[in-house]
Amino acid sequence: MSRPYAEVIGDPIAQSKSPAIHRFWLGKLGIDADYRACHVTPDALAEYIAGRREDPDWRGCNVTMPHKQAVMPLLDRLEIGAELVGAVNTVTRRHTGALIGSNTDVGGFLEPLAGELGDTHYFRMARVLGTGGAARAVVAGLADNGFTIVLAGRDAGKARAILDAIDPGGDHHAAPLAHFADTTDFAFDDRAGCLDLVVNASPLGMRGQPPLAFDWSHAPPGAIAYDIVTDPLDTPFLRDARAAGHRTVDGLAMLIGQAALAFERFFGRSPPRAFDADLRAMLQA
Repeated sequence: MSRPYAEVIGDPIAQSKSPAIHRFWLGKLGIDADYRACHVTPDALAEYIAGRREDPDWRGCNVTMPHKQAVMPLLDRLEIGAELVGAVNTVTRRHTGALIGSNTDVGGFLEPLAGELGDTHYFRMARVLGTGGAARAVVAGLADNGFTIVLAGRDAGKARAILDAIDPGGDHHAAPLAHFADTTDFAFDDRAGCLDLVVNASPLGMRGQPPLAFDWSHAPPGAIAYDIVTDPLDTPFLRDARAAGHRTVDGLAMLIGQAALAFERFFGRSPPRAFDADLRAMLQA
C-alpha cells in the first residue's frame, strides 16, 4: 500500500538532518507518511523532477546544495519570496499537479532572531559571509528587516550583484572575504541601541570543507554570531565567537525553523514545536 512522502535532495546528501527532523514530527503527530533523503547529482536533476511529477505519493522536496538555483527553471511557478531571493529550497506539488518553488530559508533564518527584531534599534548592521543560495536568503531576510549589509565573498563582484538584485535601493556594501581574515584595529563606537550580526552563510567550516577565516576584531562588541552550518554543529567560527565574548546562534536553529515551514506545505499540519528541546537533543546525540 502506498503512502505519501517528501524528501530532501542534494549532492552530497548523506549528512542531511532533514529526514530525522521530519520523521520526528510525523511520529509525534501520528501521520502515516515518510520523509527521506535522495542523492541527486546536477546532471540528474531534470530527470528527478520529471520522474517525481508522475508519482502520486510524492508531496515535494527540500532542495539543498548545489540545486537551489538550478531547480528553478524546472518548476511551474515560484512564490514571491523565492523569486526575490533567486533560490528555491522547497518544492511542493499543488492539487493541480503544478510544482511550486518557495524559499523557507528566509523565515527559518529569521526565526531565532525574532526577539531582537521585535525591538527598536537606531541602526542595524550585518556582516554576511558567503554568496551562495543560502546567503541570498539571509540577505533578503535582513534587508527586509532594515539592516545595512556588508556581503563578503571570494568574488566581491558577485556579492555586489546579489545586493543589487535583492535590494537595489539599499545602502549595502560588498567586500572580498579575505578582508575579514586579517586583524583590524578599527575602533568601534558605543554600540548601545544597535543590532549587529556576523553570519556565516557559506559552507566554510562544514565537515570536509576548509575553515572560515574570520578575525573577531571585525565584530563590534555585543554582535551576535550566527553560523548556518549544521555539521559540525559547534564550528570553529562559533567557538572563536564565544571566546571573544559574543552570543552565538547555531545552524540547527535555522534548519529546524525552515523545516517547520516546509513540513506544513508537505503534510498540511503544523509541526509540534513544543518538542523542540527533545528534537535538538536527538539531533545532537
